[in-house]
Amino acid sequence: MKKIAILGISSLFLLTSVFTSCDSVKNANNTQKGAGIGAGAGALIGAIIGNNTKLGTAGGALIGAAIGGGTGALIGNKMDKQARQINQALPGAQVERVGEGIRLTLKEDAVRFDTNKSTLTAQAKTNLDKLIPVFNEYADTDIEIFGYTDSTGSAEYNLTLSQKRAQSVRDYLVSKGLAGSRFKTTGMGIVEPIATNETPEGRSQNRRVEFAILANDKMVQEAKKEAGN
Repeated sequence: MKKIAILGISSLFLLTSVFTSCDSVKNANNTQKGAGIGAGAGALIGAIIGNNTKLGTAGGALIGAAIGGGTGALIGNKMDKQARQINQALPGAQVERVGEGIRLTLKEDAVRFDTNKSTLTAQAKTNLDKLIPVFNEYADTDIEIFGYTDSTGSAEYNLTLSQKRAQSVRDYLVSKGLAGSRFKTTGMGIVEPIATNETPEGRSQNRRVEFAILANDKMVQEAKKEAGN
């Protein structure tokens, strides 16, 4: 499973006393990173990293929701386990642990739409089906779905199309029994490309769906109780 460092945080350590040294964070595992981010600092980081092209809006949402302390460590441990299961269920997906949550990126080889359409293909449904058992097992999570397009066509058209595609993913998962209240969808359109739009291969990578998987209120409250907060 791919893991990433939390980009942009090391510079913020110099500005706030709530963090430990940069070296300790760099060497920490994901669970420890979750424990090291306080709620107030997490919101600040989220606002900044939300504009980072590496982590994007999904990553910013996860960092911004960080709680920190013992509660964050317990949540991070559960997310570590869920991330491993997602990676096993759908090896072609890009699974990244960010803060106390999971950023899941499904490119065209995993979730494909017909040109200019928001209807899921049979291949896309098959791949989403592989994620459903994991999402069911970890029911105490909220899932934000972000739709993206390449830069072909107008920005306004692509924004609408990306929203419809994110909604299609959400609707399909709900049709398979997942609670609709767990989901939030956002169309991002052409922003935050992860590859060049100058080549067919790059445009294919940019046509993607991203998930930000984070603890819901129930998981947070249970973690606080377990941590003695």
